Amino acid sequence: MQYTDGSLIAQMGSADMRIPIAHTLAWPKRMATTSSHLDLAAFATLEFSAPDMVRFPALRLAREALRSGGAAPAILSAANEIAVEAFLKEQIGFLDIARVVEQTMTALGAPPADTLEAVLHWDAEARKAARSHTLALAA
Repeated sequence: MQYTDGSLIAQMGSADMRIPIAHTLAWPKRMATTSSHLDLAAFATLEFSAPDMVRFPALRLAREALRSGGAAPAILSAANEIAVEAFLKEQIGFLDIARVVEQTMTALGAPPADTLEAVLHWDAEARKAARSHTLALAA
């Protein structure tokens, strides 16, 4: 989180998915995990650099969805779920996941989604489109 005065608050932890999963399950409280505790002294220094949007296309797509607004984030999420499912079933390759998401986002755009019904509609449409793109890649 960045404040208007330019200062930041950062949340850091070990690279272990059990931590964010536990955070989600216990929200708004915290729960203990078996993850190792982060030892900042062991790192000595931290280095930061801008992410490579070519190397990490899913990050670029997520940012585009947030900027576009409307149903775009729901479309991204639904398409990602379908693409990951196809990858886990070995129907498409890992790099195809972002391709399916991008094709789906391009096809559907960022229509308004100001009601739950609209979000559910675009979620369903994105799943249909992503399945179609997945089948095309698998062929």
